[in-house]
Amino acid sequence: MRESRAESSDWVSVVRFGRPRGLRGEIFGDVWNPPETYAWLKRVWIRNREGGFLSDGRPVEVIEARPFRGRLILRLAGIDSVDAARGLSGCEAVVPRPELPPLPDGEFYLSDLAGCAVFDRRSGARLGAVTGWQDFGGAILLEMEPEGGAPAGPVWIPFTRSICVEIQPEMGRLVIDPPEGLLELNRPEPPGPEPDDDLSRADHLPGVLPRPVRARRRRPGSQGRPRRNPHP
Repeated sequence: MRESRAESSDWVSVVRFGRPRGLRGEIFGDVWNPPETYAWLKRVWIRNREGGFLSDGRPVEVIEARPFRGRLILRLAGIDSVDAARGLSGCEAVVPRPELPPLPDGEFYLSDLAGCAVFDRRSGARLGAVTGWQDFGGAILLEMEPEGGAPAGPVWIPFTRSICVEIQPEMGRLVIDPPEGLLELNRPEPPGPEPDDDLSRADHLPGVLPRPVRARRRRPGSQGRPRRNPHP
């Protein structure tokens, strides 16, 4: 498949392709909504990791998209071998935003929050902008880049009724009532004395080794599962 470059803010990622399945070109797909809700998916555009579109930017027909253990198994037109399916691993299937299925009143896609300005309920000050989110099946965390940049990383805002008190994605606006200390969690600390070498290392505890944990982030362009607006 040939590659062409295309840039647009109106594309929404709906499937991330995984490994091939079987010998006939089927491929696993990771999705952000229950897999049985993808019956509407009839065609997709395929984008590689660098953002380039395959097939000269033309849509690819979805012959079949069936649920399997929380994922999708997809058959795509023109993908009929293991090698062809393997070539899609790591790519994503995207659709134009207007082709997303309509949602009931009071619901929105998490991707609709990307780019929303975040304001403080009490002061009215603009705090930053939503740049992504984490969703592990429990409480969703919105990723916010503070005004003026984030030298120590983003601020994570729990997506709860008590904190996100006004949600207006159609206006690009989110109002929060942050608990004390939330916005300061990722601020850099002032320089202080160097810690004692023995206490700054984890190996002073027998049998305990530090293990870095990398959180998976959702990109703003990914669809995310629909959420009901708690403040219709």
